Amino acid sequence: MDPAIIAARDNVIRAEVAEREAECILMAARENLLEAREHALRLELEASAANEAQNMFNTLTSHNTTASGTATPVAVSGVSMEAYTFPVDKLKRRQTRPGKTPLVLVACGSFSPITFLHMRMFEMASDFVRFNTEFEVCAGYLSPVSDAYKKAGLAPGRHRVEMCSRAIASSPWLMVDPFETVNCNMKGEPEYVPTAKVLRHFDHEINTVLGGIEGTDGKMHKAKIALLAGADLVMSMGEPGLWSPIDLGVILGQYGAFIVERSGTDIELALSTLKQYENNIWVIGQVIQNDISSTKVRLFLKKDLSVRYLIPDPVVEYINEHHLYQEGPPKEKQDKINGSKDPVPGSSDGKLIRG
Repeated sequence: MDPAIIAARDNVIRAEVAEREAECILMAARENLLEAREHALRLELEASAANEAQNMFNTLTSHNTTASGTATPVAVSGVSMEAYTFPVDKLKRRQTRPGKTPLVLVACGSFSPITFLHMRMFEMASDFVRFNTEFEVCAGYLSPVSDAYKKAGLAPGRHRVEMCSRAIASSPWLMVDPFETVNCNMKGEPEYVPTAKVLRHFDHEINTVLGGIEGTDGKMHKAKIALLAGADLVMSMGEPGLWSPIDLGVILGQYGAFIVERSGTDIELALSTLKQYENNIWVIGQVIQNDISSTKVRLFLKKDLSVRYLIPDPVVEYINEHHLYQEGPPKEKQDKINGSKDPVPGSSDGKLIRG
């Protein structure tokens, strides 16, 4: 064979080999870049969670170590306390299970934004109560915290109430109570409402105003009001000096709590410091682990990552509609700033999404 042809063929083979090697190098570089991005995102999630925990500690320290005074509510975000109505549309007014004590579960939190885990907690609690206690669940309430909480990433109360309302619209027993978000001081400024006061509020509305829940015997019975929370909250309750002993006596002693276990929390250690309330605390095991948090959702939104299927679709749409948790101006405004004449795409798959 002609040496020139052999040389040409060898050159072609070497070129093909070099091309494959270049492709392998490029593929490895891409994989390394993806791994680096994922690692950076994980680090930012961890840092964000740490900052959130510190903010929570600082806020609880400033609010819960003070006495739970009674404020005179006036108005906030254009909503007057006079216009406030306690929601009872899904409250079971008559029990269906003889011999059971009526129970109302209350979850206090930022819900900025609300996630599937927040909603799932209620369903886990309902199943637990049905099979392990002498209670009958008559309602579940979400109570979004006041704007005075000053937590990082906290959307205005009216938005959080609306997102919660949209998320649980199809639930036959969950409701949203805007009480905390409409509570103000004499100056009309949002006022933080301690958890103990929130539970007293539900006790008053259900057991005093409504007279309780009708039993299968036809008599009215006092409903047990209980806090529903994740293990991270009860862990904070075990921290010396973080919560007011008076408030803990009201929350855990007078009312009680149903606590949902979460990965990364030592529930036994937390409960070991709350022994005096152990008969009024129920721990719910989380069979299917779910670590979706509002903090992670907000970070995803900040990174322009999809949050669909992390939170309910109506909440995703609401976040997109109101441009919540976005850095800088909304895309429509940014397009105008940049002089873009391209049509703005729809938000059906937008990047959207609590305390």
